Amino acid sequence: MMLKPIDQCDVNVLVDNIMDILSTAPDSVTGHVPNILKAGATELSGKCLCCAHWGLSLVITANHGADSHTLLFDSGPEGKTVERNGNRLGIDFSKIDAAMFSHGHWDHVGGMTSALRLINEAKSGEKIPVHVNDDMFVLRGMKLPDGRIIPFEELPDKSELEELGADIVSRTEEHTLLGDTFYISGEIPRVTPYEVGLPPHVKDIGNGWEPDPLIMDERYTAVHIKNKGIVVFTACSHAGVINVLKNAREVFDPIPLYAVMGGFHLSGAACEAIIPETIKDMKDFNLKLIVPGHCTGWRAIHKLVETFGEEVVVMSAVGQSHRF
Repeated sequence: MMLKPIDQCDVNVLVDNIMDILSTAPDSVTGHVPNILKAGATELSGKCLCCAHWGLSLVITANHGADSHTLLFDSGPEGKTVERNGNRLGIDFSKIDAAMFSHGHWDHVGGMTSALRLINEAKSGEKIPVHVNDDMFVLRGMKLPDGRIIPFEELPDKSELEELGADIVSRTEEHTLLGDTFYISGEIPRVTPYEVGLPPHVKDIGNGWEPDPLIMDERYTAVHIKNKGIVVFTACSHAGVINVLKNAREVFDPIPLYAVMGGFHLSGAACEAIIPETIKDMKDFNLKLIVPGHCTGWRAIHKLVETFGEEVVVMSAVGQSHRF
């Protein structure tokens, strides 16, 4: 898959369920407080801080010479969080050129209608491509130990998204976008024996609830940093972060993988059980940066730091900006 090398990639963490305004970070990370001060905050108070909220949204900008392209990678769980955090961080929504759904879960696309409204207003009505696949638009839920099923909030349908300024691009196969500066994966092959998805997860496609542990609609995105390699952005890793990385390595061979950022879904009883295998297999990729966030969980983050060190593992948190 041909992907244009870029000079630099800047990532604003618009939504994450982790907040940390005090911990030190490497020079490649700008913290929450410096970012809100840069955006115009004149005091430090709860009113001027971003909100942490269960979910993920990244504003990813690929820079190449004088050109830049910006992708909204998911939108967190709720529009109020997108709007509040965007205002606090001074996000220029007019600069967002495209958006994507990583998968059809509320905590990743529940804020998309508000995000599209903000983008559409900032761009004076100009539509933007929104990359999805049709399998995302089904009813999901979680089966509880007592057998009850808790349904997930339904996604907005395509017509609603189009009314808000989306030019829907529904593709199941891998493809590039924005001048070949971003890659969106196709279906992620499940090849590891221990990454079995989310066992209690179910879906209803019109015939009643049925098991759906593998969540096959999930996609990741990636960029190619010149003289460094591929940066992989994985929103929730229901496919398993090792399956994601194996697929990316195969797709971009011989270009090395440089970094991975996002949710690795190693929290919760079933997923915490595979932390040792995941850590062991992650060594094979020789990653220079590992940036866990969202659903990774503190136990996995602890083990990642213990194994790879603070020079490699940099925790993501809302309000930060990362430079690759």
